[in-house]
Amino acid sequence: MLANLLRRKSVVWVLLVAPGIWALWPLFRPSPSDADPLKSALLHLGLVAAILLATVLTFSPLRALWPKWDVAQALNRHRRLVGVAVFAYALLHVVAHTLHVYDGGFATLLQELQKPFQLTGLVAFAILFVLTVTSLDAAIRRLGGKRWKNLHRLVYLAAALTIYHQAAARKIFPLQVVWIFGPVLVLQAARWWRVRKNKTATA
Repeated sequence: MLANLLRRKSVVWVLLVAPGIWALWPLFRPSPSDADPLKSALLHLGLVAAILLATVLTFSPLRALWPKWDVAQALNRHRRLVGVAVFAYALLHVVAHTLHVYDGGFATLLQELQKPFQLTGLVAFAILFVLTVTSLDAAIRRLGGKRWKNLHRLVYLAAALTIYHQAAARKIFPLQVVWIFGPVLVLQAARWWRVRKNKTATA
């Protein structure tokens, strides 16, 4: 039942768009208790981007650990779509942040870039941009499978930078960073252990 639902692109689209509506809602219906709806929106957009990034990073290890699980197979059908959604939310987060802090002066830009969490966030965003552009079939054919795969391993660097960005900026509590990215680390470690075990068994 769940696998059948997740195979439908329309269902996945709803799951991807709904958090965006929640994140942008303060801009359209500001709460009297919220003195800065734009800041609330940019924080929520960053949180959604981080959660989706962690989510898409679980797809491959889930399929590797449970190759016959229909849910894992269904999720992996949408890796590209979810990956593009990560970049889309990151882009909205960057735009909202720019509108919130940037006053058009070069000094303000330099001041922002001097903050380590801002710089790491921009590097992570740049990586996500490259991965999104090269996710097209034409890019895969042009780069070749091996080079494309090596390039897209940069997603793990983007994830590490995102973890630091979120924790250092205190956009979310560090414990929440653990809850978001902890399952990814556990699944990746389990996949590594499974591969190592299989190699040892066949040696």
